[in-house]
Amino acid sequence: MADSMVASFWGPVTSTTELCEENYAHSSYIAEFYNTISNVPCVLLALIGLVNAFRQGFEKRFSVLHISNMILAIGSMIFHATLQLVLQQSDETPMVWEILLYMYVLYSPDWHYRSTMPTFLFLYGAAFAVVHFFARFQFVFKLHYIGLCFLCIPRMYKYYIQTKDVAAKRLAKLWVLTLTLGTLCWLVDRIFCKKLSHCAGGRRESPTFLDFCLMSRSRNQRRRGNDLSLLNTDATQSTASKLMSIPHPIPHPMCADKLWHFCIWASK
Repeated sequence: MADSMVASFWGPVTSTTELCEENYAHSSYIAEFYNTISNVPCVLLALIGLVNAFRQGFEKRFSVLHISNMILAIGSMIFHATLQLVLQQSDETPMVWEILLYMYVLYSPDWHYRSTMPTFLFLYGAAFAVVHFFARFQFVFKLHYIGLCFLCIPRMYKYYIQTKDVAAKRLAKLWVLTLTLGTLCWLVDRIFCKKLSHCAGGRRESPTFLDFCLMSRSRNQRRRGNDLSLLNTDATQSTASKLMSIPHPIPHPMCADKLWHFCIWASK
């Protein structure tokens, strides 16, 4: 979203995508504050998974997957903290690398040519990183990522119907639920950002509570007709015009009329 009044340490926003959060609202070093700190639990959970993989003697592919989750979370933190085009790849490229690792973890047990699959996936991931660095294709990138995710579904469903472990099935259902909720939240963020910002007190050039009071006072003073009131009216109008030129939070539509009448009453 549009930058706030706080100065940016990283310079102007150059990324091709932003989420529905006011930039640099809490710190001049962090562009999207909540999108940045929300990656901290992802790093911690990936670290816990890595430790458990070592303790329980899992295959190396699981450890590599947990490491890739950490890399993805750190890359996402860097991107959302800076919103720079050159660092956008630190978020998007690890997304593709991670899903390629998921495909390897899911399909490698039944793959007859064990050496060809990791080689192909590695070359595919490297080629994607190079192409994505020179060509920014946002819509195609999303379709490509969704397509890779769909390729994982058949094998996951196979493991789900074959397992007899109740806890494993419960975990799979929880994963589907959280994935669905996350997808819905992302879609709401992308589609209804302006409406959500309006309801939450988004920023644009619009009167605030103070502006209503100042304008109400100006009207009442004009009615009195004395010189002092006119002088105060001019000063008040000048202040109000300056305030109107600064982005302010939007009053809730249902409250605007009540605020107006309250200000008229308070300024008498």
